[in-house]
Amino acid sequence: MLMAGASCSKEGRTLATNQPQTPPVGATDPRIPAYVDNVYQVSQGGRYFTWYGCGGCHGTGATGATNLDDNQWRHGGTLDAVYRFIADGHGVKYRERIPVEQIWQISAYVLDRAKTTPAKNRRSEMDGKGEPQADKWDGAVR
Repeated sequence: MLMAGASCSKEGRTLATNQPQTPPVGATDPRIPAYVDNVYQVSQGGRYFTWYGCGGCHGTGATGATNLDDNQWRHGGTLDAVYRFIADGHGVKYRERIPVEQIWQISAYVLDRAKTTPAKNRRSEMDGKGEPQADKWDGAVR
């Protein structure tokens, strides 16, 4: 029983009182490990990536590539660099539209996409088709 509990740490969920209310303070922010390798946080980030319509520019085959051939994200390979670009680097201040916790999760998802195969990324995008997608969503897939 103890082994079963220990193996689920990558799915640990942060409760509301522990969720970040501020952006990362650098690449060594102690909150980062709770997001980068956490399956739940990455999964939630994937949902928000879809919900906010990020895939329109950053999805498979889109012109705004999420990662380069060397699996490094164009604007830095750390969660704080990804967070800063999502929040302030698009010409639109997404920090004014997306809650801090969700930007943390989207950042973790973006970093995860750079580590996974194109087939897994495509599967993730297909799974998101039934999720709300910015202003283009017209109901669940039936």
